Amino acid sequence: MIVYLVLFGSLGIAAYLLLPRLGSQTAQFAQEAPAYLAHVRERVQGWSGVIRPERFPAAVREALDSVPARTMAAAGQHASTALAGLVTLLGYLPWLVLVPILAFFLLKDVDSFRRGALLMVPRGRLRWRVDDLLRDVNRVLAAYVRAQLLACLLVGVVCTIGFIVINVPYALVLGLLAGLLEFIPLVGPLVIAGIAVLVASFHSLTLALVVLLFLGVLRLAQDYVVYPRLIGHGVRLHPLAVVLAILCGAELGGVAGIFLAIPAVAVLSVGYQHWLAHRAASMVDVAISPAPSGGTSVLSSDEPEGRNRPRA
Repeated sequence: MIVYLVLFGSLGIAAYLLLPRLGSQTAQFAQEAPAYLAHVRERVQGWSGVIRPERFPAAVREALDSVPARTMAAAGQHASTALAGLVTLLGYLPWLVLVPILAFFLLKDVDSFRRGALLMVPRGRLRWRVDDLLRDVNRVLAAYVRAQLLACLLVGVVCTIGFIVINVPYALVLGLLAGLLEFIPLVGPLVIAGIAVLVASFHSLTLALVVLLFLGVLRLAQDYVVYPRLIGHGVRLHPLAVVLAILCGAELGGVAGIFLAIPAVAVLSVGYQHWLAHRAASMVDVAISPAPSGGTSVLSSDEPEGRNRPRA
């Protein structure tokens, strides 16, 4: 209950402090959107005077003339798709209430659930091994979730501070979007980079280049220095293994593969370590087992559970 109070209290305080500023910046952006569109049209007209499209072949001119129509059609299609997705998302709002309730009962009765699962495993060394395996898998997955949330918080704070220092308009809105989209690998950083550079280009091309350079340096530092260390510290994977897992996951499964790559590799690593430990313990049992003539084994698989628990 203390954890729940701290969590929702922090969210409430953050919303109380940030929502007024977010609302004012969002309203300001909506008011200046027509001016941004007019600025874009002026730039397009200026470029057309420099490029002089009448010198292009007829096929190229037709393709260039059809770009605005295709762009508007694509924008309308994406807008309708986003609206349909938003309507579908509203159907999942009850889960926002059910998830904390289910999580509370799962956490409260975790010991009984674990004991019930272990009762399905034969007594002795195998049950001890499965118990240790479940504990380590739980620790690894929890560390992965904590590292992912910490990465989102870190990127959001750094982007907000950086946008304020660079003097990017709507720095708070863009920083919050950067933190939220950081949870979506590969796609999220690209989206926020495109939005930030586009907004900065409305004011100055130099500002847009500075924003692009800032986000590029941040991306390199986050992807290849900070994030691998965050994951490796809790999941106990080498930073090189984290980078290779992300690259392999992107190649095999796209965005879903990026999401599942690190926890899958971590769980497989834990399982492999426990299998090696169980195999080594079994070889020790075979080596010290009594001769066929009789005797009692030093390590019996029917020892009372909880006493002299073997550890690898």
